[in-house]
Amino acid sequence: MQDQPVALVTGANQGIGLQIAKDLVTHGFTVLVGSRNLERGETAARQIGAGAHALALDVTDPASITAAAQRARAEFGRLDVLIQNAAISNTSSRPGQSVEDHAKATRPSNVSLAEMRAVWDTNVFGVLAVYQAMLPLLRETPGARIVNVSSGVGSLTTNSDPAFPWRSIFGPVYPASKTAMNALTVAMALELEPEGIRVSAVSPGFTRTNLNGYAGTETVEEGAREAVRVALLGPDSPTGTFTRWENETIPW
Repeated sequence: MQDQPVALVTGANQGIGLQIAKDLVTHGFTVLVGSRNLERGETAARQIGAGAHALALDVTDPASITAAAQRARAEFGRLDVLIQNAAISNTSSRPGQSVEDHAKATRPSNVSLAEMRAVWDTNVFGVLAVYQAMLPLLRETPGARIVNVSSGVGSLTTNSDPAFPWRSIFGPVYPASKTAMNALTVAMALELEPEGIRVSAVSPGFTRTNLNGYAGTETVEEGAREAVRVALLGPDSPTGTFTRWENETIPW
């Protein structure tokens, strides 16, 4: 087993995941750059430099997840931090379609169930599948931690507030998938608290990435900050938290 701490970041070939991987390498981590497309992952790993290793990982493919877990164990022998960043926002929006227009097309009354299933397969079931596959290795690494990259749009409390300006876009596809991810975060935190493994959800904010057609207002450097901050917390830090930069609690 190597001496350096090891982090796995899913969906790390672009956007916030790529920036998280870059930042963790600067903090002394060996980083496994999870990517559905191995070639893109290898390009990202070369961009990051020494300490980054591409890892083929499609969170919707059980065989891919199993193979990734086996490789992490065989080549690195430890997993200190799992950052679940891989996510999709939709499969149906048209180029140039605004967030508001896509929200109108995905109301509970008119949403395609196939669209909802596809997004939840990555954002919810994929998160649980990777958790289950990587947990044995995390359990063998003292002080291990899981960070789930969520979104403030998933907060039921915030969306229940009539004063919240974005509540009209809350719907069954991406926003509710993050609500479900938050529920998984709480369930994981409760399960692992007796073992000392910390589990947290973080919101990167409205970051300019492919996820939102680069309509965001923050840079990927800003979007990565909270995930990295939480990943670096010590073993005495809280678990079951939902925060945005810097350490601001978001209500569930």
